[in-house]
Amino acid sequence: MTLLTETARAKVNLTLRVLGRRADGYHDIESLVVFADCADTLTLTPGPDLLLATGGPGAKDCGEMSDNLVVRVALLLGERIPGLTLGRFTLDKHLPVAAGIGGGSADAAAALRLLARANNLAIDDPRIVSVARETGADIPVCLASRACTMTGVGENLSMLDIPAMPCVMVNPRVGVATKDVFTALGLGKGELLAGIGDVMLSRGWPEDGASFDAWIEAIGHGTNDLEKPALKVEPIIGDVLQALRETDGVRLARMSGSGATCFAIFASEADARAAAQLIARAYPAWWVHAGVLS
Repeated sequence: MTLLTETARAKVNLTLRVLGRRADGYHDIESLVVFADCADTLTLTPGPDLLLATGGPGAKDCGEMSDNLVVRVALLLGERIPGLTLGRFTLDKHLPVAAGIGGGSADAAAALRLLARANNLAIDDPRIVSVARETGADIPVCLASRACTMTGVGENLSMLDIPAMPCVMVNPRVGVATKDVFTALGLGKGELLAGIGDVMLSRGWPEDGASFDAWIEAIGHGTNDLEKPALKVEPIIGDVLQALRETDGVRLARMSGSGATCFAIFASEADARAAAQLIARAYPAWWVHAGVLS
């Protein structure tokens, strides 16, 4: 029996602008997204029935099977494709949940890639794309798992060539609900944070092949508009940012997504490893990862 495997890499928002809130309640964003080398692993043994088993250090945080995004996207795809081969999924969960790094969305995207392989479907099959967009704003970008700009409510993607960036990612093991952060942002329906002139005047990203320093400078001019409201929801995010910014060799530190995970970029992998070791010793209850963003 064939066992298919996919990795579900963590998503990191290097920048995140909230342009406004639509009349339908959704928020328009503009985000520079990369992916980390830490991931969950999802396997599929194809078969007629849909099953999900969870394991790994984060298994207890996965919730009920019926609520899991892996199950949800599989059921939705089955509604669009009669006779779809499903099977037994096994999720080895390592990424923290409700953490601003798209852990659940990455798992769902991995499930769609596995189902595409099991059913000889192209990953850009319109039925797969529609399920991704319907199920979660971060699932389309996780489906590609490549550095890109993400606009709209997450459905518009433009791929970029970004150099590898040594990083440290830290989560204080406090879940933050995206809904609570947007509520704290406080935009009413139809309200804009950025006008069309602001968008047209916003600086572009470096050309393909640009240096690490050029990218750090460009990212440094950006922001995460959800950082301030997230600090109201969970003030410990401020402690995480301070811990990252006080390490040696740090070039940039910011919150990812709606938090509480924060990241710092370093000039070298050695600096990143040293910073991660320092933070892990000082805050043993926190989740700390040293690696590379790309």
